[in-house]
Amino acid sequence: MTLLDTLIEIVDIASVTGSEDELCTWLERRYSDRYPTRRAGNSLVVGRAREGTPFVSLLGHTDTVPVQGDPAARVVGDRLFGLGTSDMKAGLAVMIELLDAGVTGGARDLVCVFYDAEEGPADENGLEAVLDANEWLIDAEISVVLEPTDLNLELGCNGVLNADVIFTGAAAHSARPWLGENAITKAGEWLASLHDREPAVVSIGGLEYREVFSVTRASGGIANNIIPDEFTINLNHRFPPIYSIKEAEERLLGVAAAADRVVIRDRAPAGAVDRSSRAVQRLDQLIGRDVTAKQGWTDVARLTARGAVAVNYGPGEVAQAHQADESVPIANLDIARRVLERLLLSE
Repeated sequence: MTLLDTLIEIVDIASVTGSEDELCTWLERRYSDRYPTRRAGNSLVVGRAREGTPFVSLLGHTDTVPVQGDPAARVVGDRLFGLGTSDMKAGLAVMIELLDAGVTGGARDLVCVFYDAEEGPADENGLEAVLDANEWLIDAEISVVLEPTDLNLELGCNGVLNADVIFTGAAAHSARPWLGENAITKAGEWLASLHDREPAVVSIGGLEYREVFSVTRASGGIANNIIPDEFTINLNHRFPPIYSIKEAEERLLGVAAAADRVVIRDRAPAGAVDRSSRAVQRLDQLIGRDVTAKQGWTDVARLTARGAVAVNYGPGEVAQAHQADESVPIANLDIARRVLERLLLSE
């Protein structure tokens, strides 16, 4: 079976967040007779480092975002289309290929972590339970999260907050709006200011991260003839690794100061940037491309918060993530496989 065949097979195993059981079971059956495996819910750790032997940890989430376009795997020209192809089943296919090839037992051992629920709320992410139950994983020489990176080495990652920004007014009949206060139009000036707000560029070790505040959802009103007395907006804040969660919260509250109430619902820290690790430097040399900043959030943040050396590197394309007609260049699969194989085998 080729790398492409593997990717086609796992793309066609549906695994939208909350429905990862079938794919996790498929992986468990594939490796339980060949490697030590430890399952936690719908997450699976495959492999174990020998005592005194350095090891590389490869990590990939098995879930996808909900179905938008055609979820089925299909080859068109030099690309494979289908739900999760870039984010991040292409990365999973590379991990599977390396396990199948038995690229372990030499200078370094290989441990692969397949985990669930990454695309949902941060506090439900399956990797947290895996790390709690397998604390030794943070001792990896390097942990590579195979999120889509266009085959570039991406360091760190932005943190993320989601908050309800709430404007309140007073209900009234829509024929007599002067008797109430429209909570939706009350928010108009603030929304316009966000529309015109430019990303703030933050440089860390020569890498450019962008701090952004984005409105991603809004709800208000109960009927066509009632002036709405409440309008709730989800504000999504992506903040660079120079800020702690507490500092990011203070910045979000400052931006949302015009609102009547702000409730922060979801928090995930930024990922630390590490350019000094010899393993990171070796991977950089093997990739041979520019090192870039990770604008989106990844579990590099969860790993570095525990003291692990962790980076992002994967065959998927960043721009394809969460697209209705998602795809991945087929050639990227083998390029990523060769790089990671050399990482495992190099002295």
